[in-house]
Amino acid sequence: MNKQAALSASLSAIAISLFMSESVLAQERQSAIDALTDEIVVTATKKSDAENAQDVPISITAFSSGSLEALKVRTLEDLTFSAPNVSLDDVGTSRGGANFSIRGLGVNSSIPSIDPTVGVFVDGVYLGTNTGVVFDVFDLDSVEVLRGPQGILFGRNTTGGAILLNTGNPTDELEYKARFAVEGPVDEGRGGINTFAQGVVSGPLVKDKLNGKIAAYYNNDDGYFKNLATGNNFGKAETYILRGALEFMASDNIRFLAKGEYFDSDGQGPAGQNRGLFERDSFDFSIDNEGDYKSEALSGTLKTEIDVAFGNGQITNIFGYRDTEGSTNGDIDSTPLNLFHSTTEYAQDQISNELRYNGTFGKIDLTTGVFYFDQDVAYTETRELQRALTPTPLPIFYGGGYQEHSVLGVFGAIDYSVTDKLKVLLGIRYSEEEKDAGITYIQARTPCSVVDKTCPVSGVNMDVPAPLGGGLNNGFTDSDKWTNWSPKVGFQYTPSDNSQFFGNWTRGYRSGGYNFRITAPAPFEAIFPPGSDRATDEEKVDSYELGTKIDFADRRAQINASVFLTDISDMQRELNLSDPVTGVLQTIVNTADATVKGLEVEGRLKATDNILFTGNIGLLDGDYDSVLFDISGDGVVDDADLALDIPRVSPITFGAGVIHDLDLGTSGGLTTRVNFQRRDEFAYTDTNFGWIQAADILDANITWDTPVQGVSLSLYGKNLLDEVQAGNDTQLPFGGNIAPLLGQPSLANGVNRPYDRFPAVGTLSPLKKGRLIGLELTIRG
Repeated sequence: MNKQAALSASLSAIAISLFMSESVLAQERQSAIDALTDEIVVTATKKSDAENAQDVPISITAFSSGSLEALKVRTLEDLTFSAPNVSLDDVGTSRGGANFSIRGLGVNSSIPSIDPTVGVFVDGVYLGTNTGVVFDVFDLDSVEVLRGPQGILFGRNTTGGAILLNTGNPTDELEYKARFAVEGPVDEGRGGINTFAQGVVSGPLVKDKLNGKIAAYYNNDDGYFKNLATGNNFGKAETYILRGALEFMASDNIRFLAKGEYFDSDGQGPAGQNRGLFERDSFDFSIDNEGDYKSEALSGTLKTEIDVAFGNGQITNIFGYRDTEGSTNGDIDSTPLNLFHSTTEYAQDQISNELRYNGTFGKIDLTTGVFYFDQDVAYTETRELQRALTPTPLPIFYGGGYQEHSVLGVFGAIDYSVTDKLKVLLGIRYSEEEKDAGITYIQARTPCSVVDKTCPVSGVNMDVPAPLGGGLNNGFTDSDKWTNWSPKVGFQYTPSDNSQFFGNWTRGYRSGGYNFRITAPAPFEAIFPPGSDRATDEEKVDSYELGTKIDFADRRAQINASVFLTDISDMQRELNLSDPVTGVLQTIVNTADATVKGLEVEGRLKATDNILFTGNIGLLDGDYDSVLFDISGDGVVDDADLALDIPRVSPITFGAGVIHDLDLGTSGGLTTRVNFQRRDEFAYTDTNFGWIQAADILDANITWDTPVQGVSLSLYGKNLLDEVQAGNDTQLPFGGNIAPLLGQPSLANGVNRPYDRFPAVGTLSPLKKGRLIGLELTIRG
């Protein structure tokens, strides 16, 4: 079945489902404008009662379940263009790997031993690695995007910000919801159809005592792209999610909420474009290894809430568990030749527990608690290199690492009401963090697996067969510990019920750590000699911020704005340099001290009861203050390093949108939304060899709330300008230099491009989807 026929069949199926539904006159409906202008309650301050997002003295962009539906959010990546100075990208090399950045603070890596700068919390539980984060999201009550360090209440290395995902809770009345959607490319030379189906049923099991919920999700993607090497659809993936929850009201003041989720996804490898062979502004790519990925996870949370008379407060305990494992196989050279193919396998399990108390004592609102986190991570990587260019296949490179990681934190925050309008905000957190690691250098050796504990690490598992060549330095074991205090001092001034001004100084830390991907032992040991600490130093971030939130004309207009300055000491970075022997050298070091400053403005205007305008702008400017390491790759530390752009600092992001709601009376209602967002180009790698071009993203949808109660039908388009975007831009020694073997000219030596200071030979640039059109049916009751 061709693409047009498949779309027609899907449209017909939706139409039949719609008109076979029981015809009941619609009750008063909630439009998208209502969903986007209603108060959104947030959990960011960890108070016993959730607060209105407009009332909290922090920079936050919050999305309710209604606004997420209006925006057609499928993954966290869909929110990249919904908030200023926020980038929630998938790294692209392995599906689901977070490459998040907020206010220019982010990591450019899929190495699971690297701590993220942007923390992701699901139902209050921190996710310990970047792996398996950017998958499909559904059944969400809200998403909260917190900008800036959150080192007091979210103390797990959230120096850039935090993403809070709150899944749906069981309800005390019977509710159900089902969604079915099909989407796909409309441009010639693209792939197939992507199908989504999800359903949620929730309600009381024992009246006033026990509520339950069950939810299921399925996604089958036939592959958006075309692989020019084979002519096949590429990007195929299949995902299953099963989620359940129970809420038990033991008494009037004790509640238990248990949630569990099973996740399973597998599909093809990255759609890697080598920009030594293909134009940067095209969707063309040609690879001989279509690869695969597999990811499976089991997670659960238990939340206990106890109302206490002491301070009219609440004790909250959140226990979390997560066990995930997976594998990847990809064509890293991104050419139709076997030059750099890589496989990985990983396993991670974690437990965490947070116990906190919130109460009020006169003018003092107190939040305090303790936090414990423990995770084990193991990772193996193999590399096949230059096999198409040598008569005798080179040995396969094997290596990786394991890490035991524990965190203990004690925190407290006080909001002191000096007057009815002025509060002083004070906070402190003590953290103690420890990592024990064993690293196996990635080198030519006999087959082994760190995940299965058969790889030889120095002093560990030495009974396995000796590596190829004999006498090879296998690796090392090491441990390190970091303790620190993270303070916060701030204020909140509320001259009226509709306005506030706030400011704060916050300090946060990102712990040092280890590199699972060491391919050049000699340079590494020159930096971290045997007998010394083998971990990088921790990164310290001081943030200074002033902001305001104002509602006008009975909330018909709203504007939020903030200015900030972030001072970064001992910036912890992964340096990437192409290498003909290992493909790419990845070194994790403390590179520099730097300053990033910026401005953020978000606003909306309800011009009439049925027209809503939205807009946002983010400005960023970053400079190195001093350079501690050769980040340019020229062998010396000098002004050339100091002049480089800080990666992930996009100078301008801005956007505007309009929503129109039309009441059709007995025929239901029609909501139309158009949104445009631009993100400027920015450096991706520290050397600035890699960069991400500017993107102009135009999305639109039109939703018909039908006369059938609870049934709506949406037609939507994403990336309607067909902008080419990539998850990363990693330089490789394969591309333009092998173009003659493929009968085409090299495109590596482009000119007049901002970051082409040293034109790259080739790249791994995993492509994101271009223009697509979709249709969605929603049934709720």
